[in-house]
Amino acid sequence: MSTLTALPVAVPLVVAALLVGLGPFVRRRVLDAVAIATAAAMTVLTLVLLTGADERPLVYWFGGWVPRDGVVVGIDFAVDTAGAALATLGALLMTAALVFTWRYFEAAGTLFHALMLVFLAALLGFCLTGDLFNLFVFFELLSVAAYALAGYRTENPGSIQGALNFAVTNSVGAFMVLSGIALLYGRTGSLNLAEIGRSLERGPADGLVVVAFVLLLAGFFVKAAVVPFHFWLADAYAVAPAPVCILLAGVVSELGLYAAARVYWTVFAGVLGDHAATLRGVLLGAAALTALLGALMCFLQVHLARLLAFATVSHVGLTLVGFALLEPAGLAGALLYLVADGLVKASLFVCVGVLQYRLGTIDERSLYGRGRGEPVTFGLLLLGGLALAGLPPFGTFLGKAMMEHAAGTAGHEWVAWLFVVASAVSAAAVLRVGLRVFAGWGPPPHGWTPPPAPEAPPEPEATPGTYATMLVPAAVLLATALGLGFVPGLAERAQAAADHFADRTGYAAAVLDGQAAGGPASTASPAAGHLPAAVPAALLTVGLAVALAAVPLRRGRGRGRRGAAIRAMLRATLALRRLHSGQVGDSITWLVVGTATLGGLLATLLR
Repeated sequence: MSTLTALPVAVPLVVAALLVGLGPFVRRRVLDAVAIATAAAMTVLTLVLLTGADERPLVYWFGGWVPRDGVVVGIDFAVDTAGAALATLGALLMTAALVFTWRYFEAAGTLFHALMLVFLAALLGFCLTGDLFNLFVFFELLSVAAYALAGYRTENPGSIQGALNFAVTNSVGAFMVLSGIALLYGRTGSLNLAEIGRSLERGPADGLVVVAFVLLLAGFFVKAAVVPFHFWLADAYAVAPAPVCILLAGVVSELGLYAAARVYWTVFAGVLGDHAATLRGVLLGAAALTALLGALMCFLQVHLARLLAFATVSHVGLTLVGFALLEPAGLAGALLYLVADGLVKASLFVCVGVLQYRLGTIDERSLYGRGRGEPVTFGLLLLGGLALAGLPPFGTFLGKAMMEHAAGTAGHEWVAWLFVVASAVSAAAVLRVGLRVFAGWGPPPHGWTPPPAPEAPPEPEATPGTYATMLVPAAVLLATALGLGFVPGLAERAQAAADHFADRTGYAAAVLDGQAAGGPASTASPAAGHLPAAVPAALLTVGLAVALAAVPLRRGRGRGRRGAAIRAMLRATLALRRLHSGQVGDSITWLVVGTATLGGLLATLLR
């Protein structure tokens, strides 16, 4: 089965080249059909790889250049359960995005489909590679395609500005990753993840190792949009077409976290293992700051794409909690939460795309009450908001419960309250939007006038085909996130995947020596028996989200003491809004500040 591992990269690239060459001679619907079929085929193929990587990584050496006496001279793909699961998520989201595109764009050029398939090939290669430099190459290929897709509407100056901020900030992050790779190559003479890890654990955690780790971590945190590396994200989401936002929100930030976890566990866990407690404190602090700041900024937004962008930032912080624990139990919950949360956010962006297509705007104030008559979109948006809050039995609940239990076991009981607050605030913003836009609840915006009644009913065939092709992806993605909660033994499977992911010695033996990875002593999930105990906290989160969503919906909210308190709170958040100016220079400044802070902390604490 290892011979199949190269196909997820090769097939989309070949099809993309064919579409560019044959695009001028075929109809638009043929391009759509071929692109959708390719993405769907890759979804099936990655599922096959996922089932085949249960026991040990699937290792494939290109050109047959296998290691000799543990020395690497070739390039490999090393597919484990975690990487294959993330690849499957990416392929599924690409399929949903392309189905949504079927009617979203009145005219989509050949290059759009080609860029989407290049994006897919890079995404899958990133998830499957076992080479550090190729990890960088695939991520940058994905990023270049994402820059072009984010600025696809070249007639809109805002689109170009948002894409430019996206490109410049992430390119600086890429240079940091490349610098870290250069340091490691200079120390070890290798670019293979397993070989670098085996070489580093023989030596001390000196200054070069710490600097390389900081550069790699900061570079991947830029991609993941961890605070304060997140300033590019909202502007990119605000201008990108809805099909592109499905991918950005659903999987791109998750790839940054995956890369940070992969590099730590495979390369640095051996040499930095004695400093795990110190590193855990720094990462948990970054996770908490990201979760809370993202949730607050999410609640303050009225532009729906920016709202979901900051929800993404907040949930990146929550996912980072699981990785930051530096234990397989937390890692298992993070992997599961990453997949389920990606499905939910992608579904919500489909709903936002439907609103933009049908009503011409995604401003909450302009949309007030205009969504009446759209019960399916309304229902999907509300369910998506509840899933963000971790409502049982969505997969998000299962992942959160596992991370909370792992944190409590490690002595970090406060993490449970972090999940309650951050999840409730970001979910409340989504619920508020649904109730204002589709039900017309709450006071009308200043200057609002009721939309005129239509002079005549719409023609029967005006939008049903378009409506179906746009809503089916949202329903499928949300149903998949819900269905994860019903998969028997999923917590145990996630724990087994995390145990193998964190098994540095077994990974190196499989990649470098061709040996079967020695499985961990136990793959039982320590949180599986405690899931019922997590239900009250989940219901508390949902209740708090509903209560927070209702606060701005109460009429007369601007009067009396309560109105004065709200105005004071808004003034207090004005400075926070000003920080997110959308200027490239500000984003780079905060990137430098974040890198210096992270490097200073680790250099001081790990010496």
